[in-house]
Amino acid sequence: MSEDFPARQGGFLLAKVHQLSGRVFARMLREAGIEELNPAQGRIMFALWQGDGIPISELATRTQLEKSTLTSMLDRLETAGFVIREPDPADRRRILIRRTEKDQAWRARHEEVSARMIACYYAGLKESEIDAFEATLARILENLMSAS
Repeated sequence: MSEDFPARQGGFLLAKVHQLSGRVFARMLREAGIEELNPAQGRIMFALWQGDGIPISELATRTQLEKSTLTSMLDRLETAGFVIREPDPADRRRILIRRTEKDQAWRARHEEVSARMIACYYAGLKESEIDAFEATLARILENLMSAS
């Protein structure tokens, strides 16, 4: 490699994986008849599946989305009937984001597509390779979060 071009390409490769995986996942969602929500909105719902009824600030942390971006996406999710905003009974100044019943049927189909996507990601890899890869990604994420 030339001196002008870095020998390490992790960031470039991650960006390409992110871009391509988004297209593949969107196609899989369409093929499964899940066209109502896009992958980014699915990420919000996934975070809510980990713990429902959370404030927007916590949801922003879980999804790594800016609050302004998250707010507009939540508007669309609320309009589509997937989430509702409710005042926090402990602090009425805070708004909690909760899933709706509509999410339950959608979640099962989304999880099936997610399982197919995971199988695509890890095809041909041993469990030990997957463990090492995910541990490395977690460390990279921590590095980036401490730098932000």
